[in-house]
Amino acid sequence: MVRRSIVAGVGACLPERIVTNAELARRIDTSDEWIRERSGIHQRHIAGDGEMTSDLATRAAEKALAAAGMGADDVGIIVLATSTPDETFPATATVVQSKLGCSNGSMGFDVQAVCSGFVYALATADNFLKAGQVDTALVLGAETFSRILDWEDRTTCVLFGDGAGAVLLKAGDGKGSSDDRGVLSTHLHSDGRLHDLLYVDGGPSSTGEVGLLRMEGREVFKHAVTKMSEVTVEALEANGLDADEIDWFVPHQANRRIIDGTARKLGITGERVVVTIDQHANTSAASIPLALSVAVDDERIQQGNLVLLEAMGGGLTWGSGIIRW
Repeated sequence: MVRRSIVAGVGACLPERIVTNAELARRIDTSDEWIRERSGIHQRHIAGDGEMTSDLATRAAEKALAAAGMGADDVGIIVLATSTPDETFPATATVVQSKLGCSNGSMGFDVQAVCSGFVYALATADNFLKAGQVDTALVLGAETFSRILDWEDRTTCVLFGDGAGAVLLKAGDGKGSSDDRGVLSTHLHSDGRLHDLLYVDGGPSSTGEVGLLRMEGREVFKHAVTKMSEVTVEALEANGLDADEIDWFVPHQANRRIIDGTARKLGITGERVVVTIDQHANTSAASIPLALSVAVDDERIQQGNLVLLEAMGGGLTWGSGIIRW
């Protein structure tokens, strides 16, 4: 028998405020048509004044716990993926831990891999469970990216939004085959030489300021389709699976053209791809758990389904994972 990390519940939180493309077009030199054609985005959610990453993460976590029928003290570890923490320190995961009311001495920390963050957090939590150090893990992706955007740069500010998603994992037994329920494998990569393609131009030890997001869009697009296709093939081969065995492909929601291009390269038909970018925009580390929550809530994802995840973010970082639901 092998120890597996089984999905027990999912949850999501989006800020109430919705900003449409038409609203942005009244503020900057852009148009609804321009944004839709280049990204597939129709709208995004933007955090309100005083609404922090930890607030969104906590509400998503509460929904995941409720879906699993568990309480805060059942959580053994909180791994929160974010590039927009409440503060430089402490970790936003510990703020969520406090807001949830965890009193059992569980641990929490943040993971920073930008848009790949949720896959990195999932891999980290999965390894804690497989090692037997905890029996349950709360894996979060939460962002308030609106706080690090240059709202005068139409090439970037129209692409991002705010939100949070949560997945609650619990340990279970499997036989060590792809028929097991739970996380089957995760695959992570990075290449720091590609730093300048997507980064924030500030930080505590460089400028002493938060900084704003900068991106070379064409170069990111080029690397995204290639690297995400390669890492998904890596995941399939590691589990002896073919693409046609995947029930649902849940990619990072960065750009509709990237999503479609990656799916075509893998041979995954459009009806098996979960797409939320039109409603959420790019929510960075939150995009995959938000998409999972949507597909679980509308009953597309069912127990026993094979779900393929992938993402690429600043760093550059990229990764994939396969879960049998």
